[in-house]
Amino acid sequence: MEVNENKLKIILSKVPEVTIFFWIIKILCTTVGETFADFINFNLGLGLTATTVIMGIAFFIVLFFQFRATKYVPSIYWLTVVLISVFGTLVTDNLTDNIGVPLETSTIFFSVLLGLTFLFWYLSERTLSIHSIYTRKREVFYWLTILFTFALGTAVGDLFSEQLGLGYLRTGITVIIIIACVYLAYKFLNLDGVLAFWIAYILTRPLGASLGDFLSQPNANGGLGLGTTVTSVIFLIAILAIIVFLAITKIDTNPKSEPVETNQSNRSKKNVLTQTIVVLCIFLAVVIGGYVGLSNNIASQAGSTQAATLSGQLTDFINIENDMLNAVNSKDFATAKKGADNLEHQWDTAEPKLRKIDSTTWVQIDGTIDVVLSAVRSGSPDANQCKTALNDSLSTLNGANKSASQSDSSQTTTSGGNASQNKLAGQLTDFVNIENDMLNNVNSNDFASAKKGADNLEHQWDTSEPKLRKMDSKTWVQIDGTIDVVLSAVRSGSPDASKCKTALNDSLSVLNGANK
Repeated sequence: MEVNENKLKIILSKVPEVTIFFWIIKILCTTVGETFADFINFNLGLGLTATTVIMGIAFFIVLFFQFRATKYVPSIYWLTVVLISVFGTLVTDNLTDNIGVPLETSTIFFSVLLGLTFLFWYLSERTLSIHSIYTRKREVFYWLTILFTFALGTAVGDLFSEQLGLGYLRTGITVIIIIACVYLAYKFLNLDGVLAFWIAYILTRPLGASLGDFLSQPNANGGLGLGTTVTSVIFLIAILAIIVFLAITKIDTNPKSEPVETNQSNRSKKNVLTQTIVVLCIFLAVVIGGYVGLSNNIASQAGSTQAATLSGQLTDFINIENDMLNAVNSKDFATAKKGADNLEHQWDTAEPKLRKIDSTTWVQIDGTIDVVLSAVRSGSPDANQCKTALNDSLSTLNGANKSASQSDSSQTTTSGGNASQNKLAGQLTDFVNIENDMLNNVNSNDFASAKKGADNLEHQWDTSEPKLRKMDSKTWVQIDGTIDVVLSAVRSGSPDASKCKTALNDSLSVLNGANK
């Protein structure tokens, strides 16, 4: 009678058996959650908020059908997992990018939510086994847990791989090592199976994200360069193929010989509780120790630059965005998209140091860069939107770079230093902006505005001559020569667009080089 009851519970179970295919699809779904969200956000240009709303609606629709199903249906179940992986990722991304919640806070927040879900689930049902998902209440607990594991995995993965500079590849390798240790503990040290399962389930999120970024990132950034579109398509096809295989073979629905769940003895419960406490202590020690170690490393790097602000730290990003703006003005969106890849990679790489120096300003700039990436990577980029996004981002970058540079300059002067010993780094941003505006005008054949820009450029350049020439006379003379060529080309009676562009690009190249 008990055996028949267990078989009935298996038949009614709404989740698959844990086989090798379960873990393969789980990792594939996690990878798709990372790349597909980026595809919709950036490639389709919908933006983070719209992407979250769309994927949230899709997720809840599919979840409705999952709850309505009377048994495990591979297609519905795994589609729910795919969508919850995307939605869970986007929840954390929204907290970080749109609201400005630090990843440390998100990690603690979702850890608490996950812990409370486990606690209430166990207090209510006396089990956390996924083999026991055959009631509505348990299914609610199950999907809440899955959602929080994806959100938590995203927060932890981004915290270590991006903010703390561990990198996606090293993060992925670290996760693989931890999962291997958990498996060995389960196999040889009698680690509780349910505990081992949920640890592995949480850790596969940063593992899948690392795999997704490794495949989609350009070669120059250390990836295979497949892009988010190709990566998403490959993994979705792989998921579909495995789901079809499982639906035909029913290999993940075959009843096991052992009971679905058993009543644990008090001794067994105490043993599991002890294991849970030990595992939590180990994980806290590893996570906190790793966080402190990586943070101290970043602090030492930031300290070595002797920068209390972002002074001189943003010039590379200004140059990249200026190049992208030139590409957009020339309707060369292929080059602009390559610039977007480079911008994203360089910005993510510099995040640990820059965020440590000035977190508030970093978040502000990060938001403008996200808008740039979304506009440029759109399937059909709109030139005006791209220009607006780039100009807004450049304004923020230049403002932060300029104010910081002025602060450094004043500190040097008041400390008795000689201004003539300074280079022109950070002093030329206004002229770069003026010439970029002029270049936009020329590209739009608005020579009247370009000539007004020339008047402004000449006035500002002449006004700043005493200070700049004293700082670096040789470079000043070089720049002055390129500006003269610009003024001559733009102020011509019948300006030639090609000559104006060449003059402006040459001058911008010299200005950006000196400003760096």
